[in-house]
Amino acid sequence: MAEIFVGIGSNIDREQHIASGIDMLREAFGELSLSPIYESESFGFSGPSFFNLVARFESSKSIGEVLAELKRIEAANGRVHGAKKFASRTLDIDILLYDDVVCSQPCELPRGEVLENAFVLRPLAELAGERIHPIAKQSYHALWQAFDKQYQPLNRVSLT
Repeated sequence: MAEIFVGIGSNIDREQHIASGIDMLREAFGELSLSPIYESESFGFSGPSFFNLVARFESSKSIGEVLAELKRIEAANGRVHGAKKFASRTLDIDILLYDDVVCSQPCELPRGEVLENAFVLRPLAELAGERIHPIAKQSYHALWQAFDKQYQPLNRVSLT
């Protein structure tokens, strides 16, 4: 069983799509551990703020099979693939970590956004703080402590 961490984000009907995405992840993969949810400004384009969180689960599925399932969940929530990268979206789910695999195909692992974006690193550090990034060779907690938090402010939110 692989330990898998995924980033989940939405800036269109955020509460609805985050809740639906979590429900569908549970249906597909079973028990989930969830980070708190954070609100952040759109990154790379002008648009509504995003809600972001990280989920952890275990699966015997391959990276490709997990990717296919995530694309199915996104599509079921109205995500249109092939749209431009920096744009509003109903639901975005990306594999951040698949055990300690380092690869570029079928996707980049660990995902580069882990080290670049507060909305990925902070919730990941909360779920997996003591895990060691397989390339940076530091814990996610240490990486978050060293991150420039002024660059991308986050606000913790609760879904009711």
